[in-house]
Amino acid sequence: MNDIRFDQIFPLGEKNDAYAQYFIGQSYLAPLISGSVPVSNITFEPGCRNNWHIHRGTAGGGDQILLCTAGSGWYQAEGEDPTSMEPGTAIRVPAGTKHWHGAKADSWFSHVAFITPGEGVSNEWLEPVTDEAYGKLPKDGEKA
Repeated sequence: MNDIRFDQIFPLGEKNDAYAQYFIGQSYLAPLISGSVPVSNITFEPGCRNNWHIHRGTAGGGDQILLCTAGSGWYQAEGEDPTSMEPGTAIRVPAGTKHWHGAKADSWFSHVAFITPGEGVSNEWLEPVTDEAYGKLPKDGEKA
């Protein structure tokens, strides 16, 4: 196991090597529940974020649910202002929404994530969030 010290209620998990190509920085994955609705805790080191991506699905499936459990991070849908995520923040990402999420530059960040079940549920990974765009996000004390 990792010897990282980040106070959170769920396990840190292992390095998220299977999805490393879709992240800038280091993330960790801790599967919490398997089955028809897998639930995982994803932890991001400071500055780590995933690429823009889209969850797809039909018949009511494909929505992503993000529940911040520790640290501080960002969620942003294409064309919208970034949303600050603090412990207790819950976000529903409707299927078909281009978005990204990750840690703030100076904070670890963890969220529990799952996708609502349905027909044709899939994930499309897109381009990275550039360092330039990420660097323009508000700093501590600034509003998004």
